[in-house]
This record gives sequence, C-alpha cells and structure tokens, in this order.
Amino acid sequence: MLAGCALVGGETAEHPGLLGEDDFDVAGAGTGVVEADRLLGADRIRTGDAVIAMASSGLHSNGYSLVRHVLLNQAGLALDAHIEELGRTLGEELLEPTKIYSLDCLALMRTTEVHAFSHITGGGLAANLARVIPDDLHAIVDRSTWTPAPIFDLVGKTGQVERLELEKTLNMGVGMIAIVPQESVDVALATLADRGVDAWVAGEITDRGEHTGGAALIGDYAS
Repeated sequence: MLAGCALVGGETAEHPGLLGEDDFDVAGAGTGVVEADRLLGADRIRTGDAVIAMASSGLHSNGYSLVRHVLLNQAGLALDAHIEELGRTLGEELLEPTKIYSLDCLALMRTTEVHAFSHITGGGLAANLARVIPDDLHAIVDRSTWTPAPIFDLVGKTGQVERLELEKTLNMGVGMIAIVPQESVDVALATLADRGVDAWVAGEITDRGEHTGGAALIGDYAS
C-alpha cells in the first residue's frame, strides 16, 4: 500500500543462523512496465549531475546477520535493553520499519528531470550506486554531508568493525539516491522536503579518470 503497486512476484532470502533446517522465508518483489522513452539509467547520466541522498529510517532490511552477531552474540545485549545512544530499546530500534521511497521517487519524476535512482540495499551505498553509473563516469559521495544514525556507530564501536566493512554491509543512513542535473537540484530538494523526506546533495558525477569502480565515498562523516 505504501508503494502504491501490486505484489506479483517474489524471491527467496537467506538468514544464516536464524532459521532452522526445515524453515524458510519468502520475500516479495514488484514488477512493472514503463514506456521506453521514460526509462531512467546510466545512459542519461552526465558529468556534473548532482547526487541527492535520501535518509534511511535505520538499518532497513539489510545487515541483520552482522548486527545480530555483534550486538546480541558478542556484546550479549538483550532486545529489551534500553540503549542510551538510541533513546529506546535495542528491539525497538531493530524493528524500525524500512522507509519506502516509491511515491517520493515518482513525485520527483513528475516535478523535475531525474536521470537515475539507486536503492541502497545489501552491499552498501557505493556498490549499489555504481550499478547505475556508466563506464566512463564516476560518482563521488562526500561523507561529511551527513551524520549516520546512532545504530551504525553502535554496531561499529561495539564490534570493532572497520568503517569500510560497515559501508559494505549497512546503508549508513542513506536509503535512496537520485541523480539529477544541477538545474534540477532546488526543485528536487523542495519536492522531497514537501513530502517530509530528509534529503541533501551528497556528491556529484565526474569523469572516470583514474578512478576504479563506479562510485566512491570520500571524507569523514559529520559529527
């Protein structure tokens, strides 16, 4: 209902260490149709395009094997334990619903020009963003433009997990990326703000040059 689309397909999902030998979990996926001239993707992206980040609501649906291993198994925290940094119990934090961006993305497409979207799921921000970047271009995302929610810092410090490893698994506070031309930035940010979405310019598209991979994070997170 939040996405405004019918659920007509699905896929299996793995939960190592959680499900029993004969247990299974079924995850759903959506399928849609779009006119060819309205397709978004790498062929639309140009040098100088802005990378707009939309805040995640928390862990979303990725990285729970790492979170469970660090916070529950290693640290021995209870789900009903109140965590000062989080301002609530650990269980309440882990049950925070995943933000659904479908209607927000559709609103952007109605109000301004959009070249591509990247949903930040398993694999982290850089790896997911790289999937929509053409071979001759590169996306640079500046960590200093946002502060990850406390849950990400808690996992990192408690488990002594290095930043790059965290970024390969967790969204680190960004759930969706929109790549738009510079002239669309103001309208895009205003549209998202009107919809109650916390969004900001997090980076830009540059020539590939000597960069390896389609996207990279630079700098340090804002404190």
